Amino acid sequence: MSFCISDLLKQSAARHDHLCPRQVLGVRIGLAGLAALGLEPPVNKSTALIILESDGCFADGIEVATGATIGHRTLRVNDFGKMAATFASVSTGRAVRISPALDVRERAALYAPDEPRHYFAQLRGYQVMPDRELLRIQEVALHPTLEELISKPIVRVRCDCCGEEIINEREVMVHGAVLCRTCADDGYYLIRGTPERLCAIIEHPST
Repeated sequence: MSFCISDLLKQSAARHDHLCPRQVLGVRIGLAGLAALGLEPPVNKSTALIILESDGCFADGIEVATGATIGHRTLRVNDFGKMAATFASVSTGRAVRISPALDVRERAALYAPDEPRHYFAQLRGYQVMPDRELLRIQEVALHPTLEELISKPIVRVRCDCCGEEIINEREVMVHGAVLCRTCADDGYYLIRGTPERLCAIIEHPST
């Protein structure tokens, strides 16, 4: 197992020209998530969906450990700013959320007693700590459901407000109208020079 982790850490570090504690956590959480569900890497859309709660170096560690990618629809990022990931088995529907133990930084220092620098103590400790001390594993139920998250990629509809195409069943129904999430006031942007509310259907539904 140590050789496997070492090899994966090298792959992750090659993406950044250095290795950091978050990459180590990503690799360790990725391996633990697959083990918890009895899965082998690389995952594919028939075996697993992994949902990350942060991007950056942590995500790279998860990717190299699991083989999951956004392009293959086996990896999603819901950016909650947490070093955590949920692993869902497509065949069983079982899902586990894995995050660092709450006292992981303090515990890591115990595995590097000769390293006074916190960053490097974490970097070393995270690589060798047993899973039971490094990680917290929780059984979870997905919301939306796994079926809703995976969706049907062949489905296409058009937003009744902006006219743009919506795929993967990501539309929402408002007052009988088909809307994209942005027009339904659940988007991440506002078009400059437009009113704050993009779609009149929200405020003035037809009767």
